[in-house]
Amino acid sequence: MKRRDVLKTAAASLAAGAFAANRSSAAESNDKFKIKNNRIHQSVMGWCFNPMPAETLAKHCVDIGIPAIEGISHKHYPAVKKLGLEISLVSSHGFKFGPIYKENHEKVIETLKDKIDLAVAVKCPSVITFTGLVEKPIDRDCATQNCINAWKKVVGYAEKKKINLVLEHLNSRDDSHPMKGHPGYFGDDVDHCVEMIKAVGSPSMKLLFDVYHVQIMNGDVIRRIRQYKDYIGHYHTAGNPGRGELDDTQEINYPPVMRAILETGYEGYVAQEFIPTWKDPVAALRHAAEVCDV
Repeated sequence: MKRRDVLKTAAASLAAGAFAANRSSAAESNDKFKIKNNRIHQSVMGWCFNPMPAETLAKHCVDIGIPAIEGISHKHYPAVKKLGLEISLVSSHGFKFGPIYKENHEKVIETLKDKIDLAVAVKCPSVITFTGLVEKPIDRDCATQNCINAWKKVVGYAEKKKINLVLEHLNSRDDSHPMKGHPGYFGDDVDHCVEMIKAVGSPSMKLLFDVYHVQIMNGDVIRRIRQYKDYIGHYHTAGNPGRGELDDTQEINYPPVMRAILETGYEGYVAQEFIPTWKDPVAALRHAAEVCDV
């Protein structure tokens, strides 16, 4: 081998070794980390850790210092609250079925009101809502107005109960996995989502700013956090590409994102919604908690 080839090979080996060491040391240090700053009020999305039972995940949250959980069946609420966790977000009608079509309105509104009552009962601040998927031809302006009209019919109830409706923006770009992207989702432009929220015209209608989805569809994450700070009611995280851990294999630099969130005065929840790829999913969660504990 030529000298330069030897040097290239050695450099590549050192880089690979350093990368492996970083991943190993991160996982190793995570075994001892517990949230201490707690300026970011973290939560965890339960579905990402399936098939881990909700109560088992909740116990790990307690050990890590994560104060809340979401994305679990309401039947598990009493058990996780008994462990000392809060419910950070109540699920509702799902992302596929939404108010873009008038024929869905009655069911969407009924579901949202029911989940608002549940949120009150468990002292949760927010209920999630979605636009739904475009499953048959519809004019964009018509679909937009349909969404606004439906939310206007329920947001007064949310105001009365002091609960936020949070509209989640989702990416329609990634078609590799049913929960990594949502082709056909109408609310795939975060700027458009905010315009719909503004049109509803209620302090109880907010944006669920999912950093992963915004990065894929719109980018310029920190600028948008600052731009839409008055409309954001909840945050989700995940690494991109792949919706994996918040580690050095992905492109989003989460510590400055978290600091930007704090600078806006936000005091709500930031939920970890990555799909674990590490051998130990609890170590991955502990690592994500550490990354966001700025």
